Amino acid sequence: MQTSNISATARKANRSGTTVTGLVLTLNGERLLDQCLASLDFCDELLVVDSLSSDRTVEIARAHDARVIERAWPGPVDQFRHALENIHTDWVVSLDQDEYLDETLRQEILNALRRSEPPQDLAGYWVNRRSFYFNRFMKHSGWYPDRLLRVFRTDRMHVSASGAHYRFSPQGPTSRLHGDIVHYPYRNFAEHMDKMNSYAQQGADALRAKGRKGGVARALGHAGTRFLKLYLLKLGVLDGRAGFINACAGAYYAFQKYIRIEEDGHWEP
Repeated sequence: MQTSNISATARKANRSGTTVTGLVLTLNGERLLDQCLASLDFCDELLVVDSLSSDRTVEIARAHDARVIERAWPGPVDQFRHALENIHTDWVVSLDQDEYLDETLRQEILNALRRSEPPQDLAGYWVNRRSFYFNRFMKHSGWYPDRLLRVFRTDRMHVSASGAHYRFSPQGPTSRLHGDIVHYPYRNFAEHMDKMNSYAQQGADALRAKGRKGGVARALGHAGTRFLKLYLLKLGVLDGRAGFINACAGAYYAFQKYIRIEEDGHWEP
């Protein structure tokens, strides 16, 4: 594990006395990392924990004066815990490498943390995430407003994971901020399918560990339910072609997850 020099941003003047770190976990994240870190440039420090990228991720991070920790990926919970152990500010703003703050949310965070003192008992702030898929920013389909706890006190948050997905849970009262995290999760369908394949395997492994059953009937049932939920209940029909494609992809993911629970022993050696 290698760590770069402490960033120059850590020496910025702080108007309110509240200190904040911008945190990003990365792996080959050069596509949007420049925008991501630029949107966090008000932070006292930028911390990038990189899982041994082979592209320009680390170079881009250091160009933004981020402190970089290079560490092999052990899973989201352990990586976030390690990151938080290396943060010594009062607050954290956490983004994924394919996200950035829009100007409204950026100003909201500045107002909440920089220009006034947050309430002492406040654990964090919920924010909305707006994600792009196929040909539009999704407004339905369970994708928006996608409320997430991404602005929080370092000592008032619990991180957990289900399969490949992590979650921050507040340990105390919370509030909300206006504006959006802007999210571009996939370059194209091929990347979506690659991620879905990984997520389905991790989901199947997690369900198998809990003693859950799979099989064709369950896989078909969960796939159909998933499609109906995303396309009708979550109003994916209002997201046009993107909503339909997303619902089909969601059904395929559910089918794969429940098929894979019991795939051991069914393939030829």
